[in-house]
Amino acid sequence: MQCFYKWLQESRLPFSEKGPLQISLNTEPISGNAEHLVFYPATELCAKNIVVGVGCERRTEPEELISLVRKTLLENEIASERVALVVSLDLKSDEPAVHALAEYLSEISGEECPARFFDAVTLEAQTPHLQNPSEIVFKEVGCHGVAEGAALAAVAASGSPSFTGKLLVTKKKSARATCAVAELEDLSDTQKIGRARGTLFIVGTGPGTPEWRLPEAEKMLRKATDWVGYGLYLDLISDLHNGQELHYFDLGQEEVRVRHALNLAAQGKTVALVSSGDPGIYAMATLVFELLETGRSRNTVNSNEIGTSVSGENSTAQWQRIHVEATPGISALQAASARIGAPLGHDFCTISLSDLLTPWETIVRRIRAAAEGDFVIAFYNPVSQRRTTQLSQAKEILLKHRPAETPVVLARNLGRKEEQLKVVSLEKLDPTQVDMLTVVLVGSSQTRWLHLPNGEVRVYTPRGYDQKK
Repeated sequence: MQCFYKWLQESRLPFSEKGPLQISLNTEPISGNAEHLVFYPATELCAKNIVVGVGCERRTEPEELISLVRKTLLENEIASERVALVVSLDLKSDEPAVHALAEYLSEISGEECPARFFDAVTLEAQTPHLQNPSEIVFKEVGCHGVAEGAALAAVAASGSPSFTGKLLVTKKKSARATCAVAELEDLSDTQKIGRARGTLFIVGTGPGTPEWRLPEAEKMLRKATDWVGYGLYLDLISDLHNGQELHYFDLGQEEVRVRHALNLAAQGKTVALVSSGDPGIYAMATLVFELLETGRSRNTVNSNEIGTSVSGENSTAQWQRIHVEATPGISALQAASARIGAPLGHDFCTISLSDLLTPWETIVRRIRAAAEGDFVIAFYNPVSQRRTTQLSQAKEILLKHRPAETPVVLARNLGRKEEQLKVVSLEKLDPTQVDMLTVVLVGSSQTRWLHLPNGEVRVYTPRGYDQKK
């Protein structure tokens, strides 16, 4: 204690009984605030073993819930720094106010105070111990108490040998929120108490080389507990693997893959759904949001697919409570453009030549429109073993609208050891030299060849700076 007093004496701080700021030296858990600093001696720091159960109406303002909990703790002389967990019903796992409270308490203590959730059956098991059971709540959510039930369920799940079903603080209410407080004896593993809100990261890893992976994508991959993706894509990020569970899928299993990722996240896991390139460009992101909206895509779903619902609740309802976050990635068209020069320097578009999901008549209409509009065109999925004529038909359409010598960039296996880059004229474009690992960039009528003295070829599309006054 003396060292602390010595620090105060040497600090040259002005002292006054009527001063606006207060410093307390206390071995008991009391709450401070912006004007009141509470110092606990290092050997007598308060135990971080308080759990706060909360409930709230939909779209409750975060400040209301935070104020209710802050007031409840203060009135009962419980330091905010002691709160280790915020718990609630799983139907509230996507409620911003609940997560805002957990973030607020984490900032107060300087340690993570996670939000964890229980299903209604688990909370209903605590009904005999509730001080304020409610039939109205039961009719709405399937249990007789959310705040008290969640707090008691957390204590029971912690494995406390002396669990008596008693609360430190029974339910307190505000206009749209409730809270209750319990104390735990053993909080060695918060992971066994309830489950977290599931998270789905939609990650784009770029064309293939680690140098083209964005830092945010790598951060998400490291944070995830599970990786879901096409086998090749998971192999390309193996240097980041650190214990994550791998879920491999074949090409053509896109919907099964996304459903599996959503179901894993619905179990409270942090899942990375991995795409190459950018996940929002001919990749998994759009299917994620389609399934979040409808529960199914336009295609028929196999009822025996991997990843069935973890409870009797509608899968879509479970999925919509997941936190979904996407990160961009470097797309193949960007990588190809950078490698060869600047063919995308002016207006461009992308067209997939795959007619597996889009009628060929629609694709032809888009090619003609792009040709007439004189766009630089990036063709994705240009050729496959079953689709061998689409690129030839696209070439015929384009030759009617732009010069035969228009440069065409063929970029294959970008960012990998097998990378190949070639420039040919539109007239000499040979579809047999192209496969599904190739992106094809067809210049506009303004796109130029640049032959350098050392024999290298560059391609660029002028933007018109030479005409700028």
